[in-house]
Amino acid sequence: MAKPGYGKRSVPDQQPRTPHDFALLPARERYIAGFVDHLPDGAAMSVKQLTKQLPLYGQQAIGTSLNALSVAGHLRRVRCPVGTGDETRWAFRTFWSRTARDNAWWTTYLATETAVRTAAPAAVPQQRTAPEPTSPAPEAPTPATTPAAPAAPTASSAPTAPTVGAAETAGSAGAAGMARSAGTAGMAGTAQKALPAAFSPASRFSPAYLALAELGRKDSRLALSAHDCTTLEPQAAEWLARGVTTDYLITALTAGLPTHVDCPPRFIRHRLTDKIPPHHPTPHTPPDTNTPPPTRHLLVECTDCGRPGPPQALPDGLCRPCRTTHPTNHHPPADPTQIAAVKAHMANLRHLLKAP
Repeated sequence: MAKPGYGKRSVPDQQPRTPHDFALLPARERYIAGFVDHLPDGAAMSVKQLTKQLPLYGQQAIGTSLNALSVAGHLRRVRCPVGTGDETRWAFRTFWSRTARDNAWWTTYLATETAVRTAAPAAVPQQRTAPEPTSPAPEAPTPATTPAAPAAPTASSAPTAPTVGAAETAGSAGAAGMARSAGTAGMAGTAQKALPAAFSPASRFSPAYLALAELGRKDSRLALSAHDCTTLEPQAAEWLARGVTTDYLITALTAGLPTHVDCPPRFIRHRLTDKIPPHHPTPHTPPDTNTPPPTRHLLVECTDCGRPGPPQALPDGLCRPCRTTHPTNHHPPADPTQIAAVKAHMANLRHLLKAP
């Protein structure tokens, strides 16, 4: 399971950002809400990550503030399945709303396809690897031809002219002979490569015939001639038509052989008749590739303990035990003037107690 980061996901239809956002919240919750509201989408919002970025408060204080923001309708923590088949994992997200929402709005929004697509992680684009440079094919070496300087006709150079002409004639004849040899070898190699494809036994005989011919290789007591394989081919083909494989056919005919088989064709004909299998059901057709993938649903997590559940089962983003432990009916903060009056009254009482 991946490490839960609770990446931020903003919900749609929010009010524009103003300086008076979160004015009804206490000071600590207002400070944390303002910080979270300015985080970009995808930023980690776990308690530990927020504690690293907000050194004024510890993990306990930030966890309590997130619970209060969940109750106020500003956030919901969810988990969504990622992957297909046996490799399904869970991705953890935090939906954030600058505008306070009630439980009915959150339940409706988290059930929509838009929320599922928003919570799903973005697909990582595959990096294209540059094709390896292909080295150019080596060119055939060409003999270096340098024009010979014209020599003056002398007596000593006259006999050498026929020798040079004979050498050129011999070189031309040798090159022509090598070309003819290479062409003959290439034609022979091409014909040799094309021979197995033209004379492949699998292209001329049926699977039933090949299975009967294989019996002699599996056990010499069941060696059949070509005429025997052709005669027994219809019975073996009936086995294959019932849905069995050639391996099953060979195993059924070679299992439990007697010590000596007098007439292999008659023995095999008897087994093909007596041991014919029942009709096997047709294999299950593969599912249609055009079928849309199953609809995925989000599970809301309790902001305090992380217990998952459907949105309607976790009002205010808290499960039932956490709502009992942390009551949501907070009293509004007292008026500062009333607090000052109470303090003055208590100080007056202490002064009267000290008087003789």
